[in-house]
Amino acid sequence: MSDFSFDQFFGSNLVWLLLAGLIILVVMAGVRIVPQSEKHVVERFGRLRAVLGPGINFIVPFLDRVRHRVSILERQLPTHKQDAITADNVLVQVETSVFYRILEPEKTVYRIRDVDDAIATTVAGIVRAGIGEMELDEVQSHRQQLIAKVKEQVANAVDDWGIEVTRAEILDVNLDEATREAMLQQLNAERARRAQVTEAEGQKRAVELNADAELYAAEQNAKARRISADAEAYATEVVAKAIRENGIEAAQYQVALKQVEALTVVGKGEGKQTIILPSSAIDAFGEAFNLLKGKPK
Repeated sequence: MSDFSFDQFFGSNLVWLLLAGLIILVVMAGVRIVPQSEKHVVERFGRLRAVLGPGINFIVPFLDRVRHRVSILERQLPTHKQDAITADNVLVQVETSVFYRILEPEKTVYRIRDVDDAIATTVAGIVRAGIGEMELDEVQSHRQQLIAKVKEQVANAVDDWGIEVTRAEILDVNLDEATREAMLQQLNAERARRAQVTEAEGQKRAVELNADAELYAAEQNAKARRISADAEAYATEVVAKAIRENGIEAAQYQVALKQVEALTVVGKGEGKQTIILPSSAIDAFGEAFNLLKGKPK
């Protein structure tokens, strides 16, 4: 009797244990915890069922399967080097880099097989076409415009793949050795030309300044001569006025005074000396003294 009861109890507990295990298995199969950096693509019988976002998600056990686990972190494609020809037929080697992230995993996994290679090929074609429309000087000086153009066209091209291009960079533009040597010679020639132009402008400026200085000196000399002429004219006018007012005596007085001043200067010589005066000089002294005595007040 006791053996029968034990077998019955064990059998009933085994059923409950199996049922509990089945429930746990169903729960585990129906619950999916998705990390913050991923999205999961769920299929049912080979067809797209849903896209699970970060957190706890529920699916139908044994019917739904997580087929793809897609990272939504920003990715960087390996640095890519390619050759391109500019509008002025110069061969350049361009080094590019692209950053992107997946926004819609269902498009990425069902519309493109290798997304990295697809983006790299698209970027290469766009860069080659963009550089082909620009001359070498424009490629060097308008790099930011070229980068913006590449980013815009790549974004439009990969839109059907559920991808966002966050950044596109042209890291470097290299030239072959022959082209680089020719550009160096051209640069040296341009520097020499600028130096000659600067020197010529300096000489021109020096000549202009010298001419301005000579013109200024001539103007000052002319001004001085004009002032001297005005002074002489004024003195002549004063003498003429004196003659008109005082008659001939004023003129004789001025002449006699000048003669006396001249003899005084001669007499100031150093040492003992003999001065021989003509009789006209003695008369000049007499006239001067007479005029001095009779000079009008």
